Amino acid sequence: MWGVISRHWFLIALVASLAIGFGLTDAVRPFADDPSIRSLITAGVLFLMGLTLPAESIRHNVRYPGPALLAIAVNTFLVPLLALPTMWLLSNEMAGGLIVTALVPSTLASAAVWTRKAGGDDATAMVVSVITNLACFLVVPAGLWLILGRSTEISPMDQVRSLLLWVVIPLLLGQAVRRFTSPRWVTRHRTKLSNAAQVGILLMVCFGSVASADRLATNPSAGGWIEIIAAGSLAIAIHLAAFYLGIQAARAIGATPPSQIAVGISGSQKTLMVGLQIGLDFGVSILPMIIYHVSQLMIDTLLVDRWAKAHPQTNPQAAPPTAPPLNSAPKGENPTPKPPGQP
Repeated sequence: MWGVISRHWFLIALVASLAIGFGLTDAVRPFADDPSIRSLITAGVLFLMGLTLPAESIRHNVRYPGPALLAIAVNTFLVPLLALPTMWLLSNEMAGGLIVTALVPSTLASAAVWTRKAGGDDATAMVVSVITNLACFLVVPAGLWLILGRSTEISPMDQVRSLLLWVVIPLLLGQAVRRFTSPRWVTRHRTKLSNAAQVGILLMVCFGSVASADRLATNPSAGGWIEIIAAGSLAIAIHLAAFYLGIQAARAIGATPPSQIAVGISGSQKTLMVGLQIGLDFGVSILPMIIYHVSQLMIDTLLVDRWAKAHPQTNPQAAPPTAPPLNSAPKGENPTPKPPGQP
C-alpha cells in the first residue's frame, strides 16, 4: 500500500489540491487572488526545474537536428491546430483552457523520463523541452492573441514581459546556478528538489480550483459535468493525435525508432506550471489543463510500455531502481528511472 502511495503521491496530492480548492474556497481565496504570490511560486518552480535540468544533452542534437525540430513543430504548431476546433464545441472558459494548454511548452522533465523508459532518444526530448520553454515568452502571447484575441482582453507585450520575468529568467538562472556551483550536489538532491517543485505546482492547482469554484458559483450553467467530460475527452484525443502524428512524421523523414518515440512524447506532452499561470491570468478554466496533464502521465506510461515491447532492440535491460538520474549512466547504458508525476 505504501509503495503505491509513494509511486503515485503526486496524482493523489493533485486530487487533494482540487478538493481543497473547491471545498475550502473562502480560506484559500486570499492567497489565490494575489497575483504576486502566484508569480513567485511560478518563478520558484521554474528555477528548481532549471536547476535540475541536465541541458548538456543539447550538443548531441546539433549534428542531427531533424527529430528535435520536428518535435518542436508538433508541440508548437500541430497541438494548437488540433485544439482550435474546440472553440466551436465548448464554452469560452473551457475552450480557452484547452487553447492555453495547447500553446504552452513541452514538459521539462517527464518527456525525457518517459522517452528513456521507452528506450528512446532522451537527448532529443531534452532539447525539445529546453527550446520550447525558452521560446514560450514569444510563442504563447502570439498564439493567444491570434486565437483568443477577439474574445479576451489580451496585451501581448504584457504577456511577453510576464513570461520573460517569471518563466524564462528563472529557468536560465537555475541553469546558471547549476553550471557555476555544484552539479554533483544538484544530482544527489535531485529528487528532493523535484518534489519541492511539484509542491509549487500543487499550490497553483489549488489556486486554480478556487477560481473555477468562483466562476461556477456565479454561473452555474457553465462548466457542468457534461462539458467537463467533453473537455476532458477532447484533451485526451488531442494528446493521442499529436503523439501518433508525431511518430508517423518522424517515421516519414527516416528517423530511427528511438528518435520516433522521442518526437511522439516530447511533441505531445505539455507542462502544467506555465499553463496554470496563464490560465489564472486570463480567467479560463484550469480543468482542461489538469485533465491533459494527468492523462498524458497515465496514457504515456501505457504507450511507452507497448513501444518498449514492440522495439526491444531500442530498450536495453533496465537498471535497478537505484540507477543514477538522467544522463548520469555510463555510455551505452539506458537505465529506466521511476517516472515522477512531473509537468
